[in-house]
Amino acid sequence: MAVFSDLAGRTALVTGASGGLGRHFAEVLARSGVRVALAARRRENLDQACAAIRAAGGEAIALSLDVTDDTSVQTAVTGVADAFGGLDILVNNAGVTANAPALELSEKDWDRVLDTNLKGCFLVARAAGRIMRDQGRGGAIVNIASILADRVAGQVSAYAASKAALVQLTRSLALELARYDIRVNALCPGYVETDLNQDFFAGSAGQSLVRRIPMRRLGRLRDLDAPLLLLCSDAGAFMTGAAIPVDGGHLVSSL
Repeated sequence: MAVFSDLAGRTALVTGASGGLGRHFAEVLARSGVRVALAARRRENLDQACAAIRAAGGEAIALSLDVTDDTSVQTAVTGVADAFGGLDILVNNAGVTANAPALELSEKDWDRVLDTNLKGCFLVARAAGRIMRDQGRGGAIVNIASILADRVAGQVSAYAASKAALVQLTRSLALELARYDIRVNALCPGYVETDLNQDFFAGSAGQSLVRRIPMRRLGRLRDLDAPLLLLCSDAGAFMTGAAIPVDGGHLVSSL
C-alpha cells in the first residue's frame, strides 16, 4: 500500500508470532518492507514462518521469548536491536485465554492469563520503549487488545479483564512516551476467523454469534492489515493513546 511506503527499511518485533494473528501481522509488515523479528515460545513454528517470509523476499529472524519472564524479554528485545541496528515498531500480540465460569476459574489460570496478556505486554513495551527512547528517532507500539475490553462474554472473565487493563495501560504509556515521539495505540479485533476457530464458527453456536455481528460476517485476517499499518506508519503520526476496534460493528450492536 503506497500510503504506508515509509515503513520500508524499518525494524519490528512481533510477539506471539508462531501462528494466528501474530504470524499474519509479521507477514503484513514484511510485505511492506519492514525487517521483522518473530518471537514466541514455540521456536519450530517461528522458523517455518521466517522461512516463508524470506521465500517471499522479506527479511525475518526468529527469537525465543517468554513474555512473562523479564530476563527473556530483555534478551529478545536486545537481540532485535543488535540484529537490525535498532527497533522502530513493536506489535505486542502474545496472549492466552482461559475458558471457564468465573466461579470455577482457578487462581493458576487467572495468573497465567494476566501474566501473559497484561504483565507480558508491559515488560516488552518497557524494554522496547527504552531502546526507542535511547535511539532518539521515536517509534510505534501497537498493543493487540480485543473488543472484550469494552464488552463482555461468558466464561472469559480473566481474558476480558486483561484486555480492558491493556487498553488503559496503552493510554498510560502513550501519555508518558509521547515526549520521545513514541506512539502507543491498541488494536481491538472483534471475532476474526483463523485456523483455530473455523470449526467452532461452522457450528450452530458459532453461527448464532455471527448473526449478532451487524455486518453478519466474521472478520478476515486481511481486515486488520490497513489498521495495523496505519498505527505503525507515519500515516498515523498524530495518533497515540487510541484503541481502534475492527469488529464489523459488534461494539455498537444493540444489547
